[in-house]
Amino acid sequence: QVQLVESGGGLVQAGGSLRLSCAASGITFSAYGMGWYRQAPGKQRELVATIGRGGSTNYADSVKGRFAISRDNAKNTVYLQMNSLKPEDTAVYYCKAVKETGFYVEYWGQGTQVTVSS
Repeated sequence: QVQLVESGGGLVQAGGSLRLSCAASGITFSAYGMGWYRQAPGKQRELVATIGRGGSTNYADSVKGRFAISRDNAKNTVYLQMNSLKPEDTAVYYCKAVKETGFYVEYWGQGTQVTVSS
């Protein structure tokens, strides 16, 4: 059974930092690209950052220079370090795993709430 379990969300003041973690089980983690997405109330889910199997990264323009995605294949975990948080970063943050070899498959976590107060 595949599980992606996010943690690290919470309430933080503007300008503060949070580190999200997503622990994966039931997949060959090193075969998957990983990503963080977010969904604010009344808005569509949007990409925040992705990291490929080889470590290549991609960021939404809105978070460039403030957020950093990383992965630890030994721990089957992907991280999102979020600095200089803004109220507009408030959303539910979701972890996604996408298989990068063979047939396509994707998995989503259940999400973790991040609230940034002004």
